[in-house]
Amino acid sequence: MAPVLNPIQESLYLTLYARACDSRLPNSILKDKASGDLVQRLDYDFTRFKASPSVVSGTALRGKKIDDTVRAFCKEHPDGIVLDLGCGLDTRMLRCSPPPSVDWYDVDYAKVIDLRTGLLPGGHPIPADLTTEGWLDEIPSERPAMIVAEGVLPFMPGDTFQRLTRRLTSHLASGALVLNGYTRFAGWSMRFHPAMKTLGISGGEGFDDPREPERWNAGLRLVEEIFLTRVPEVDSFPQPLRAITRLTALSDGLSRQGARILHYRF
Repeated sequence: MAPVLNPIQESLYLTLYARACDSRLPNSILKDKASGDLVQRLDYDFTRFKASPSVVSGTALRGKKIDDTVRAFCKEHPDGIVLDLGCGLDTRMLRCSPPPSVDWYDVDYAKVIDLRTGLLPGGHPIPADLTTEGWLDEIPSERPAMIVAEGVLPFMPGDTFQRLTRRLTSHLASGALVLNGYTRFAGWSMRFHPAMKTLGISGGEGFDDPREPERWNAGLRLVEEIFLTRVPEVDSFPQPLRAITRLTALSDGLSRQGARILHYRF
């Protein structure tokens, strides 16, 4: 029996289902067979989401680009650590297959970590509310760190994501931060998305200027802003989504509203 989760926690089932749906496609972007297996094992009605092609392809594509960034970091820093914030039931550690010298920390609410621990091997599970203090005491501070914050930003109200970022970069000596960067409009418009309405989520946070985090007094410097509308993997999107995405790619403004990955160093 699946545990009772609040709407934000329950969103993990949506992203898991989207990755599972992608894994079944002949032109799968993420090829995340482990997520497909998890969906079969869990006692949960995933069909309630009615995941559209845009949700399936978009979720898989952002996951792949974040994975690429994590793999590159682990190759450059085989003595480093990875912090997967709001990890849910993501199989990223399995997909990235870091060397044994890299320590991987999965951080999420206690209920989520309890669920995850029974389903996914590996990693150091840390049950914690990201807005609280103290959980960082378990994280080594002297090693290079890759902070992954996929899907975290819109669910942290006000300036809580900024404050979290400052705590992280104050605790850690050096490293990188990668996230899918919602704009303010994208965060606000979440309330109209069918899947978010199913979960009862009424919108989220975001920021427009990719250099805004450089002004958070967290020591961040922008490395790159990746517009997902312009990456080669869009060729794997089904039609008409592929054509619409290619048209969107002609505009920086529309591409930024659609989907982007933001990569910073500190």
